[in-house]
Amino acid sequence: MAAQADDGGAFKVRVFPSSSELLSELRESWLGKPKPYPAMYSSVFGGITLDTEMMVIPIDDHMVHRGHGVFDTAIIFEGYLYGLDDHLARFLKSAERAKIRSPFSQSALRSILIQLTAASKCRKGSLRYWLSSGPGDFLLSPAGCPKSAFYAIVIDEDFNQCREGVRVITSTIPMKPTLFATMKNVNYLPNVLSVMEAEEKGAFASIWIDENGYIAEGPNMNIAFLTHDNELIFPGFDNVLSGCTAMRLIQLAHKLVDQGRLKSVDTRNITVDEAKGTSEMMFLGSALPIIPIIEWDEKPIGNGEVGELTMLLSDLLWEDMFAGPETQRLPVPYSDV
Repeated sequence: MAAQADDGGAFKVRVFPSSSELLSELRESWLGKPKPYPAMYSSVFGGITLDTEMMVIPIDDHMVHRGHGVFDTAIIFEGYLYGLDDHLARFLKSAERAKIRSPFSQSALRSILIQLTAASKCRKGSLRYWLSSGPGDFLLSPAGCPKSAFYAIVIDEDFNQCREGVRVITSTIPMKPTLFATMKNVNYLPNVLSVMEAEEKGAFASIWIDENGYIAEGPNMNIAFLTHDNELIFPGFDNVLSGCTAMRLIQLAHKLVDQGRLKSVDTRNITVDEAKGTSEMMFLGSALPIIPIIEWDEKPIGNGEVGELTMLLSDLLWEDMFAGPETQRLPVPYSDV
């Protein structure tokens, strides 16, 4: 135990005289437990570690104590990295807006992430990565940070196509201003509070409404609607993050237009009343990729059941993950490690 309290309530803190003792304690804490993080990369120590207890970030990193960092993700699916290039491009755009210069080129970052995934041996899960202004001090300005830092981790997790609908509420937590909402930064306190608010009310997640009364997004997901005329509508992306999954679905959904299953695919402002009056509603996100929404503020969406068109759109994304083009699916070279 790291600390103990005696009968009088005095708290005794253990002092580790050496790094070897601390490392031994950390390793012991993982004994007999599953290790969901098979590999991590850190530019601070310049390589990949497979030891869970070594997957740490310096506490004086400005991403930790000032929130000066951005992040992104990609899916590992059946031994392929899905959508990596789109996510990586957005990652660097976020970094530019956050005034963080990457220590590596885009191609080098891509290579690091591929090698990390290969070293992890993970064939289904997620890849998450962060760019920070770096460690250096505890001041507000990053001027004292020698250089930025890049971190990445592989998360071994299972996920399957969602066929069950979820309940949502309208969030009372203020959404982020446009500058921060449109970059994928680590300041997620509003997102966390909005999810907690939903869970406290027995719902899955919440919906943000912007200051003009239009639908914005979920806590970490985009939203889409299907009208009774079979129009697929995405709320505008001017004030929210442009989700890679949403952008991909906009491309794929035209297949259903060609088949006559959808009337059209559109991106525009949509009011709360119009949204609640649609026939189908869904969340979109990288690891979902679609979650049907069947109830909003205790009232059903459409007939209150998972819609046929929602599942057809979900099928399009899953087929793209299984057998999409090379631009979307990058084979992981596990044999090279």
